[in-house]
Amino acid sequence: MITVSGHADLTPDTWELVRDELRRCLREMPADMTGLVRAGAGLPLEFGRRVREAGQRLVVLVPERSGTFAGALPREREAHRELLALAEGIRMLPFDPLDRDACVSADEQLVSDCGRLLAVWDGSPSSGRDATAHMVAYARARGIPVEIVWPPGAAREPAGPALSLRARGRGR
Repeated sequence: MITVSGHADLTPDTWELVRDELRRCLREMPADMTGLVRAGAGLPLEFGRRVREAGQRLVVLVPERSGTFAGALPREREAHRELLALAEGIRMLPFDPLDRDACVSADEQLVSDCGRLLAVWDGSPSSGRDATAHMVAYARARGIPVEIVWPPGAAREPAGPALSLRARGRGR
């Protein structure tokens, strides 16, 4: 299995570059490869779309609390619905999608369950709002191969709220 982790605050032009790189990476994977992603907008949704576009299987991890679906943040509901429609398999994972630490723990489990990590990462250290560097270090410490996806010309938005693909009309 293969998963993805990365910055959410990419510029609109960078989303296009990353989309192309994800296509390239997935074309190079074995035909029976399965993509595994935690339900969410932005990169998880884009990865799910590219996995299915490549004709590969997609499994989505969905948050649960007390044995029931934890739901999505209002701004992510449409992305969750689309990912669930794209998925060939769904796994429930106990975590609170509103708790950053719980999300990081869920991502650690996601990485642990995979044989490869695609990291949409500019090489910057972890910050209070972005754990991409942590996920890369976590995977490497466990011997999980990491492929950095940071195409030439890629950039992040200036500090501020993260952009989603849907927020900028890029979600197709």
